[in-house]
Amino acid sequence: MERKVFTHFVANVILVVLVIAVAAVGFVGATANVFRNNENAPIYRGSGEKQVSLMFNVYWGTEYIEDILAIFDKYNVKTTFFVGGSWVAQNPDVLQNIASHGHEIGNHGYFHKEQSKLSYEENVKEINACGKLVFEYIGVNMTLFAPPSGDFGSETLNAATDNGYKTVMWSRDTIDWRDKNSETVFTRATKNTSDGELVLMHPTAHTRDALDKILHYYADIGFSVVPVSTNIGEIWTSTNNIQAD
Repeated sequence: MERKVFTHFVANVILVVLVIAVAAVGFVGATANVFRNNENAPIYRGSGEKQVSLMFNVYWGTEYIEDILAIFDKYNVKTTFFVGGSWVAQNPDVLQNIASHGHEIGNHGYFHKEQSKLSYEENVKEINACGKLVFEYIGVNMTLFAPPSGDFGSETLNAATDNGYKTVMWSRDTIDWRDKNSETVFTRATKNTSDGELVLMHPTAHTRDALDKILHYYADIGFSVVPVSTNIGEIWTSTNNIQAD
């Protein structure tokens, strides 16, 4: 009788230990996912006080870039151009010109695909193909990735992070690819401007025509126009610190 009781006791202890072990594994996995999600989370706004960034996504509009660069030079402003790999392949001289003016270069994928529909491997291929080509032409290892059309899934975020990129979205969109009106672009870029704005733009005729007025407005209200990495610097640093603890 005593042997049976002892056997049941031992069996119950083993069962409890197994339950605790399974729960611990689940907790560790959940914790890892929390940190993974925090690490991968896209940034929609910077942390720079009295700072704003103009994000130019480039797959077309090459004919307007020289004028846009001249306007930035006029105000001594540096910003970020997210370039598509297929565009770079056809316009390496324009890429080099942008970089020579001191602007930051970001990754915008290679073929402007719907990244959310791609597998992890396909996302890696899109991102790295652009990265390798840009490095080949200007020797820059990019660290920022803007998904084409703002379209991404978990595999996109994983692929970007695993290959050294922070995924960047925007806090306001000028929708200049659709609404071809310089006053509309100006209003969308400037109305109720607040700290850390990330403003999405494209090289279009009406964006070029609005740009001087936009930069003048930011200067008037005491805002500096800075590259995206400068604007999000504090967020990126704090994320790294969380992961290191």
